Order: sequence, then structure tokens, then C-alpha cells
Amino acid sequence: YLTEQLELVQPKVIVALGATALRGLLGPGEGITKARGKWRLYRGTIPVMPTFHPSYVLRMGTKEVKAMVWSDLLQVLGQLGRKPPGRG
Repeated sequence: YLTEQLELVQPKVIVALGATALRGLLGPGEGITKARGKWRLYRGTIPVMPTFHPSYVLRMGTKEVKAMVWSDLLQVLGQLGRKPPGRG
């Protein structure tokens, strides 16, 4: 079902929020802690950026975890040729 939806939507990038999303897209492999922040490819064509799930970020609440996710999202914006909000 997801594969059909992605074929229809043809996203420029996918952000995998957490380990379950990462496994669902790419299958079993390294955990989210090791995978986050590093680009992967879904079916060899769509860039995937793994990052922590929002519930993990809220549960941990540390500046370090928030900074890691922000860094991941900045990479996504860069991949899309966009700048962060409020920065021109």
C-alpha cells in the first residue's frame, strides 16, 4: 500500500521519523541512533533522511537530541534547495 502511494506522490525526499518508519521503508538494518543524519535511498531513487521520532525528542528533552534532529531537518531543507524559516 505504501509503495503504491509513494509511486503516485513521487516525493522528492522522505523523512523517516523513528526506527519503525526506517524499518518499514528500508527493511531491517542498523538502528535509528546509528542511521540518523545519514542519507539513504528508498528503492534506489528517493532520498530518505532518518531521524528520531518526535516522542523520543520530547521524552529525552535534551538540547543535544533537539540539535541532532534540527541538523537532520536542515539537511532535508538543503536537499530540497530551501532555506530554514526566518533565514532568508
